[in-house]
Amino acid sequence: MDQPNLVVVLGPTASGKTTLGVQLAQQLNGEIISADSRQVFRGMDIGTGKDLVEYDTIPYHMIDILDPGAEFSVFAFQKCFFEAFEAISAAGKMPVLVGGTGLYLDAALRGYRMIEVPENLTLRAELNALSLKQLQQRLLSLKPEQHNQTDLDDRDRLLRAIEIATGEKEFNTSLTELPLLQPIIFGIRWERAVLRQRITTRLRQRLNEGMVEEVERLHSAGVSWERLDYYGLEYRFIAQHLQGKLNRNDMTQKLNSAIHQFAKRQETWFRRMERQGIEIHWLDGTGNLLTDALHILGKGN
Repeated sequence: MDQPNLVVVLGPTASGKTTLGVQLAQQLNGEIISADSRQVFRGMDIGTGKDLVEYDTIPYHMIDILDPGAEFSVFAFQKCFFEAFEAISAAGKMPVLVGGTGLYLDAALRGYRMIEVPENLTLRAELNALSLKQLQQRLLSLKPEQHNQTDLDDRDRLLRAIEIATGEKEFNTSLTELPLLQPIIFGIRWERAVLRQRITTRLRQRLNEGMVEEVERLHSAGVSWERLDYYGLEYRFIAQHLQGKLNRNDMTQKLNSAIHQFAKRQETWFRRMERQGIEIHWLDGTGNLLTDALHILGKGN
């Protein structure tokens, strides 16, 4: 295979991704890029499993870059990922992408052409003077293949559809090439029963470390219950507990079950990535992960 310019470590929650990612970064003169949809938020540490103490002196990216409660999209992730990838590569170091958020991994590895189209007030002012029929003609001139009749019949949706189509046209006109990735991808695999036990043990550890208190601090700092619910899993169930909707025992049991289900969905996503042609080198979680990975990289003894 061509010499990789990106090392990826993926796996379900509680599989040991961070440890292996840091070890590989140490061996390969690398820096970590996080592919986790919630680790971007400051103050959301225990609930997202940042495990920052493990990084030691290894630099990391895409962690603690936003205040809790802010919006972070797949588009924003992809943009930040390629910026970090190019900066690390330019410094002569190896980017090591670590995470379990399948959509984010896909956005990086498969190079989705993603575009964020904000509201265009100048264009809106121009469009407001047009009739519904004129707006329909405008959209069809931009997108002759338009099949969504709802966008054509509803004025607000029509305005937004024209806005997006205009933005996409401008984006494609000025399109620059994404960096060429030659990744080598490692996945960590455990027997289902063992992974379930690791998830349960890790949850108890994080609760003992103050995860409930972390969620309480976030709410006291202004993050709404609705936003905490949006962040899912730990934040959703602990928020319900703090609002008196669940006692601690029920909260723990429901959260534990939800994390097990989430791990299954992650594994399903990884299998989907493989079906789409992404090669994943699976490592047995019970083995020496670093030694096995270095051997695949051709750097073992």
